Amino acid sequence: MKPLFLAHGSPMLAIEQNEYSRFLEQTGAGLKPDAIVIFTAHWETEVVTISSKDDEYETIYDFYGFPDELYQVKYPAKGSTKAAALVGRLLKESGIPAAYDTNRGLDHGSWTMLKHMFPKADIPVVQVSVNPYRSAEEQYRIGEALRSLSSLNILLIGSGVTVHNLRAVKWGQQEPESWAVEFDEWLIEKMNKQDLNSLFQYEQLAPHAKMAVPRAEHFVPLYIALGSGQAEAAPEVIYRSYQFGTLSYLSLQF
Repeated sequence: MKPLFLAHGSPMLAIEQNEYSRFLEQTGAGLKPDAIVIFTAHWETEVVTISSKDDEYETIYDFYGFPDELYQVKYPAKGSTKAAALVGRLLKESGIPAAYDTNRGLDHGSWTMLKHMFPKADIPVVQVSVNPYRSAEEQYRIGEALRSLSSLNILLIGSGVTVHNLRAVKWGQQEPESWAVEFDEWLIEKMNKQDLNSLFQYEQLAPHAKMAVPRAEHFVPLYIALGSGQAEAAPEVIYRSYQFGTLSYLSLQF
């Protein structure tokens, strides 16, 4: 059960039928995990916090200004205290403090994608927070602590976006801006070479890093997913496109 980094894009993804939503549907159809652990860019805490519940999640609409149809979507997945406890134990065994949350629902960094991947909402979900102020290496170590989840048939997903600068989007533009492409190319090259030292210093070394990642909350799930994959295996680019000139839909399997 190889870990994934998936771009969650706009909340409109939940009700759209397009190339990317079909990709998510096809990807989910080929997977039968016993549980899903998803690190979402839309839940930030200082300490890694793990959703821990067995009953059904509330669907959180953490956005505004969208069509009424979007606010009617429900994703009635249930949690798993057993899987949450496993995540917490693995983190603590690696010296990473962790906390639990028994109330929070699923935010749109999770349910907009899961709705396409697992439309029956019949697989337990454990949502986990991110801290964008941790270093890239610390994010990787979080994922590394959870590497054994794959062998337990638990799907780890990092939900974010590699190039995410809403001030730089070009509404209606279909062709990607060259700087956005160059940033993603750099990431792919360094991951293929397993050049962790460069990846950990992306802010200084990657082209256009400040444009691509003005704030790291959408970016760090990539490093968590990368860390949770097999160290000797090169990642596989499983989807790539751009929306509005700069918003990346680069998705990878580790």
